[in-house]
Amino acid sequence: MFELLGIPPQALFGQLLLGLINGAFYAVLSMGLALIFGLLNIINFAHGAQYMMGAFVAWMTLTYLGVGYWGALLIAPVIVGIVGALMERLLLRRLAGLDHLYGLLLTFGLALLMEGVFREAYGVSGLPYAIPPELSGGVNLGFMFLPWYRAWVVVAAVVVCLVVWLAIERTRLGALLRAATENPTLVRAFGVDVPKLVTLTYGLGVGLAGFAGVLAAPIYSVNPLMGSNLIIVVFAVVVIGGMGSILGSVVTGFALGLVEGLTKVFYPEAASVAIFVIMAIVLLVRPAGLFGRAA
Repeated sequence: MFELLGIPPQALFGQLLLGLINGAFYAVLSMGLALIFGLLNIINFAHGAQYMMGAFVAWMTLTYLGVGYWGALLIAPVIVGIVGALMERLLLRRLAGLDHLYGLLLTFGLALLMEGVFREAYGVSGLPYAIPPELSGGVNLGFMFLPWYRAWVVVAAVVVCLVVWLAIERTRLGALLRAATENPTLVRAFGVDVPKLVTLTYGLGVGLAGFAGVLAAPIYSVNPLMGSNLIIVVFAVVVIGGMGSILGSVVTGFALGLVEGLTKVFYPEAASVAIFVIMAIVLLVRPAGLFGRAA
């Protein structure tokens, strides 16, 4: 069928795989953004820099401490989450109750600061990070070659997104987080430390960015600018899925990754703008997003 259209099956499925991998990063990053915005009403423009920081933490722990990929996959999200929690407690908390624009400008400035620090220290040429030996190689499926590491990225992203969504929607802690955003005064009256919940939520959202950075390190070179372009696409994914909709961000992230892959096959010139065209159409038809609720 595809050969009748002049498209080799290997090219089609190869681009779909690349789209699925991009979608995995879109899903994890947009989930963190939606979590922070939906529960804290903070537009976190530093998310791309925190994703970059996760990749650098993986590289530095390997280079200076000899900690491999699997250790970095656990350590980096914690370190990035702690840094994010300190940012929220020392800086973002001072903007509570103000217009969203102030948080956007502050996090944008923090993103430029973090990128500048890493650029000054390591340059912009990119640093290699090897695929772990357990995930090297791949399998020939007949119609395409599937690298094990890329399959792992997709599986890991799905599992993490599912676990976080269940934690937010099906646990007592998640219920407290949602209640604290709706009526913090009432929740505080029941003895709940609302500021601590806010810090925890921001740290969790930022930790997801760090986790995605570790996943990305063996695929892309580790460099200070790796998150600056990606964050624009991730914001578009969040807008399409619905600002604050965690499930919407995950589903839309994977779907738009596949759409991007298909666009590269059928109309490569439009691949870089396809997501933004979809965003414009969605905003015209449904301003709250596909999964969002109208204000």
